[in-house]
Amino acid sequence: MALYRDSAVVLRTYKLGEADRIIVLMTLGRGKVRAVAKGVRRTGSKFGSRMEPGSVVQVQLYEGRGELDGVSQVETSEAHPRTRSDLSRLGHAAALLEAIDQVAQEREPNVRLHDMLVGGLASVEDANPPAVVGGFYLKLLAAEGVAPELGVCSVCGESPERLMWAPETGAMRCASCGGGRVVTHETLTLSRAEQAVIAVLL
Repeated sequence: MALYRDSAVVLRTYKLGEADRIIVLMTLGRGKVRAVAKGVRRTGSKFGSRMEPGSVVQVQLYEGRGELDGVSQVETSEAHPRTRSDLSRLGHAAALLEAIDQVAQEREPNVRLHDMLVGGLASVEDANPPAVVGGFYLKLLAAEGVAPELGVCSVCGESPERLMWAPETGAMRCASCGGGRVVTHETLTLSRAEQAVIAVLL
């Protein structure tokens, strides 16, 4: 039974049997990992409260024979107490966790995604800026190499005064090329500013 330690963020949990849970972790060294935390739902469990979604932890796991590993030790690095007591913060944190859960691949290390999530959750905990989720999504798209081009029409390549969002293509279009949903100048300006910052950070 091989043991390993890693830094991780708890993405979600599922009930298993009467006392156990399946914990989905975004680890630093092994990507997304699913593990069983035995007895974690029992009263008096030594690490039940440490395995809540959004917790940043140091975890020791043992390799299982199938798809599930096992949790043997957990130490909390960041518990994010303000987030847990604030509905706005909880909603933003949940959006970040869900996005990473959908994008991260099972057992494929992705340090960038792990660090982005840790930083995003810290931002929610500290200041909870209104644009934190939108900015995180744009940064995630950029990290995956599919960030939208916000300055030109995706069809003709022109830069007209007004561009519209075409959700079916995931890009901007001008009116002459089919248009789309109207996007305010303020939204485009903010999105372009966020992309510029993202380009520097990535």
